Amino acid sequence: MELIATKLKDCFIIKPTIFEDERGYFFESFNEKKFNEIAKLNIHFVQDNQAMSHYGTVRGLHFQNGDYAQAKLVSVVKGKVIDVAVDMRPNSETYLQHIAVELSGENKLQLFVPRGFAHGYSVLKNNTIFQYKCDNYYNKASEGGIYLLDKKLNIDWKIEEENMLISEKDRVISCL
Repeated sequence: MELIATKLKDCFIIKPTIFEDERGYFFESFNEKKFNEIAKLNIHFVQDNQAMSHYGTVRGLHFQNGDYAQAKLVSVVKGKVIDVAVDMRPNSETYLQHIAVELSGENKLQLFVPRGFAHGYSVLKNNTIFQYKCDNYYNKASEGGIYLLDKKLNIDWKIEEENMLISEKDRVISCL
């Protein structure tokens, strides 16, 4: 397992060690002890979520506030996404900056999104299976979001706006 730093403080990519042969491949997708050692964290994930989406789907940008803030470890089992993390921590030197990382069933990369970040993704292949771990339970009353096409963020979702499938909930989230 290799940790790859990003331009956003505390947000990083995990590249797993993959063992391949004529039968296929094997890799350890998560090991709490190794993860915490390499990341120098003390994270305990309590909830796993999975979504299947079609090409053009854009989900986000979501976050949880206050006591229900969540760190996430995200990955793609099948298909491909552009995964986006936005630093929402007002005292951070990277406040309102974002990264966009391609995650796929082929590259098997994971992105760690710390508490205090908004998160979203765009789906680049049909029948993409996206999964993520959370270190805190979801609480509807603590839910927040940023409009995913906010011009201040200028995120390249790699999908033309007219081809985006966006939920009604995500369409009515306000801009910064």
